[in-house]
Amino acid sequence: MTAQTPEDPKNAVVRTIDHLQSGLAAMSDFIFDHPETGLQEVEACALLCDFLASNGFQVERGYAGLPTAFRAVHRVGAGGPRIGLLCEYDALAGLGHACAHHLQGPCIIGAALAIKDQVGDRPCTLEVIGTPAEETVGGKVSMLEHGAFKDLDVALMMHGNDVTQVDLRSLALSEFLVTFHGTSAHAAMAPEDGRSALDALMLVFSGLAFLRGHVRDDTRIHGIIEQGGQAINAIPDHAVARIELRSYDRPYLDRVIERVQRILEGAALMTDTRFTLEKTTEFHSKIPVRRLNDLVMANAERAGAKAIEPPRERTGSTDFANVMYYVPGTCINLPFVDKGISAHSQGYLDRGKSPQAHQAIALGANILAMTVLDLLRDPALLDAVKAEFRQEKARLLGSVAG
Repeated sequence: MTAQTPEDPKNAVVRTIDHLQSGLAAMSDFIFDHPETGLQEVEACALLCDFLASNGFQVERGYAGLPTAFRAVHRVGAGGPRIGLLCEYDALAGLGHACAHHLQGPCIIGAALAIKDQVGDRPCTLEVIGTPAEETVGGKVSMLEHGAFKDLDVALMMHGNDVTQVDLRSLALSEFLVTFHGTSAHAAMAPEDGRSALDALMLVFSGLAFLRGHVRDDTRIHGIIEQGGQAINAIPDHAVARIELRSYDRPYLDRVIERVQRILEGAALMTDTRFTLEKTTEFHSKIPVRRLNDLVMANAERAGAKAIEPPRERTGSTDFANVMYYVPGTCINLPFVDKGISAHSQGYLDRGKSPQAHQAIALGANILAMTVLDLLRDPALLDAVKAEFRQEKARLLGSVAG
């Protein structure tokens, strides 16, 4: 009698996700039809948590200090790799799900269930982590401060897009609220008694304009004045601006921020005012792990992904980069809109419940499940991913000079 060849676990993954596909699509459509903005994602969070709990995951709601965050864990044995599958589910205020976050939770659940069926008795921990408010406060940043993510060996995500690709870099970002305090006076009758907070801000913006000519090409400096006075004949004693700085190199960006601080101090000195500075947002730049990117893209080809393109060299800012500062990770972008249609647009909304969107859910689930199986089955591969991450992070931190 001929011995039967064991089935390739990746074929079993495809079969599991095919079986789940209609339910995952329905879940995505529900989230799309009930859009909730950052930290208000009550229905989406409950839907995802309830489904995971009903499929044997140990679910912790209100995880890492955020009421609409969660962690669902499947643990096999003691020790072994700890793999994180992250998902977002917040909508855009006034737009709804125009960034395809409604696809992520169902995709990640599909991947998690397929992996759970295939790990057998191999020691490992699989974590599905729901991360709220990416579009607003950057929920992952707060979750990191409460201890989330840092004990993972790898973190993986999926995002809807117009092509299939991964990212090499993202822009680090720091945003500040600057408030100048002066002295009010009648602008015509007693200007000598006034100290204009608005004048201080105008000097700040002049300084920022000159600074732009003396920074690296990838550095971005933005700003708006939110408050600048109420009456034209009254010297404003209160003025507020929001300043945002970006670069692909976080250590370098921190040096630019020091220069901005000196501009603020100089403006205060020239106008005899004082200021307060509040950091409102801080995103890191992504630390790329090419071996992990290549593994994900190899599985994308195996899963039949279309519109495959090279990794993106230039992207915006994301709180997932903060996770990737501590843990090797990557996000697979998958097409559900025509090429050239950008996120936060009507085009994303129009395709939100389309067959293409449902296909992206299943495709992403297959790719991520296959990638996790590769990492679990080959400890040397996981070790190589982690070693490259450490090297890339050391290189980034050593790039401050110059």
